[in-house]
Amino acid sequence: SNMVKRILIVEDEVQIAKILKLELEYEGYEVVVANNGKFGLEVALQGKIDLMLLDIMLPEMNGIEVLRKVRKVNNTLAIILLTARNLTMDKVTGLDLGANDYITKPFEMEELLARVRSCLRQTEMLSNATNDKDKILTFNDLSINTETREVIRENTAISLTPKEFDLLVYLISHKNTIVTRENIIKDVWDYEYEGDTNVIDVYIWHLRKKVDEGFTSTPIIQTVRGVGYIVKEE
Repeated sequence: SNMVKRILIVEDEVQIAKILKLELEYEGYEVVVANNGKFGLEVALQGKIDLMLLDIMLPEMNGIEVLRKVRKVNNTLAIILLTARNLTMDKVTGLDLGANDYITKPFEMEELLARVRSCLRQTEMLSNATNDKDKILTFNDLSINTETREVIRENTAISLTPKEFDLLVYLISHKNTIVTRENIIKDVWDYEYEGDTNVIDVYIWHLRKKVDEGFTSTPIIQTVRGVGYIVKEE
């Protein structure tokens, strides 16, 4: 849609918030700033926001708590965590609770803007898919509702994080084709990924635990040794 995208920055470091606001407005976004978690949550819950940049270390309610409360009522708001610490724990917790992405401080502005664009594009792609009739993707005995993000296999509901969900949708929309880790990084994470593609294996492992383990039918996700992954139709 050509509507101006509205971004909420929840950041207690006034200087950083100010710079972010200027840069994002310069890129053509509308920007709202909240300097503590409680107020950030209020603004986010009023809706009318397309993306939230959410610092983890916040007064009055930390970012993880804000994230948890937002995701209880809203699955579609794009959320990027700003994390000062190189603590993997925070990032993993954040992604598990439904953040779309995270970026570690100090960050390059270009990198942040790229993540914002990518995140908005992903959420827009999903909502466009839902405007069409094909809300439901099916694959063998698995069905995915791209609007409600419900995943069902053998009448069992499977709960996925946003990133796992995107990954599953990606694999299924490329069914019967081998996808490499590089493909996945480029298309699902959507940025030039420096270094290790092992992060993909970790996600695939999590995804398999949820969609394949404990089901009687053939596993959906198959490894192609040394190359990548494939989902094959029965």
